[in-house]
Amino acid sequence: MVKNIEGKKNKMASGGKNSLVLTTCPNNQEAEELARSLVEKHLAACVQITGITSYYEWKNKVNKDEERLLLIKTQTERYDEIEQFITRHHSYDVPEIISMPIHNGSDAYLHWIDEICNKS
Repeated sequence: MVKNIEGKKNKMASGGKNSLVLTTCPNNQEAEELARSLVEKHLAACVQITGITSYYEWKNKVNKDEERLLLIKTQTERYDEIEQFITRHHSYDVPEIISMPIHNGSDAYLHWIDEICNKS
């Protein structure tokens, strides 16, 4: 257990059992199709989509694009499947696919992620 600023105890997810995976898409249609498929296949419990502006270098040129950022809540052990799925269904040559472990979270929410992702 870890205490937060107010001195209340927070439970830690054991070893990052759950993760937040990030990817970006060029438009709403692709983002929504990817999000729906990840949830329908129980690779993710939840996918949130938000608009962002990205600056990046590609083929020796600095670019600025409006993109959709997907926040994918899943089990850490499902990462390889998610990476393969995104790579197969993504329009980018090199899609962003980054995973960060979730070390803290409400027991109920983390349990819900496990329940959904264990259905497949």
